[in-house]
Amino acid sequence: MDPKTSHTHSHLREAAKQTTTRLSLSLFLTLAFVIIEAGAGIFANSLALLTDAAHNLTDVIALGLTWFAVRITAQPANAQKTYGYHRAGILVALLNSTTLVLISLGIFYEAYRRFIAPPEVQSSILIAVGLIAVVINLVTALLVHRGSEHDLNLRSAFVHLMGDVLSTVGVVIAGVIIYFTDANWLDPFVSVLIGFLILYNAWGILRDAVDILLEATPHDVDIKALVKDIAQVDGVLGIHDIHVWSLTQSLRTMSAHILTDDVHISIAADIQRNIREILRHRYNIAHATLQLECVDCFPDSLYCDLNGHLHGEGIRHAEHLPSR
Repeated sequence: MDPKTSHTHSHLREAAKQTTTRLSLSLFLTLAFVIIEAGAGIFANSLALLTDAAHNLTDVIALGLTWFAVRITAQPANAQKTYGYHRAGILVALLNSTTLVLISLGIFYEAYRRFIAPPEVQSSILIAVGLIAVVINLVTALLVHRGSEHDLNLRSAFVHLMGDVLSTVGVVIAGVIIYFTDANWLDPFVSVLIGFLILYNAWGILRDAVDILLEATPHDVDIKALVKDIAQVDGVLGIHDIHVWSLTQSLRTMSAHILTDDVHISIAADIQRNIREILRHRYNIAHATLQLECVDCFPDSLYCDLNGHLHGEGIRHAEHLPSR
């Protein structure tokens, strides 16, 4: 095995081990608090606490699935899974965001019932448990935060937990106001706000997960600019049949047909290397499959037609095309 490949796999396994350790600790803390918060919510007759406990329960599920996905994603590719298991994390993110939407709908229904007939809420318990929840959720969120910027799976878990931090702050504020004013309607009102917060976070993750599964072009990749940059590489006469997609939020890949003159294989290798440098440094595309084609091997109409759609104003080096 190539030493660089071996080192990369070893680094990935070590990173996955550290991440799963942090996830395990977060999972234990969250599960223990769910039991405490649910009991307190029943005793205090607080929908806000029960709502937050339900949200925390989805965090337990999310953390468990995220833990599993991180472990399986670190497994190497094989004959059946030639891309490896990177998409496992995306499937988990999709499942996590879908459960968040369902939880939100349940929260809205129960809040509606309590708006009609607000029950008396024991605000002192609401405040005390809410303060504990803020600390627990913040600690678990920070444990998961590392790496979440570039991993949709970890990001879905982090958003779950940060949503809890904000929602429990709302619970504490509602408890304080209820304590001084007996405004019990604030309990379901805060639950509705938590529900909308959950929906907002879930929508962003759901959209990104669906885009990746549909192999959409990453949002920050400008195809027209990419084609223009490739066309400026010496030896490139045109580009067509281009596809850019993501395996995960941070792992991108691309395939394209590159038109060149009938050149020696060493020159073709230089063209490919120069294109890959541009893709890696400007567009964060680490893996690219580039099929080089001689212009004379394909009809000019196929080349010009597809290139016109991509470039709009033609390509550089068009003067090198053979006349018809």
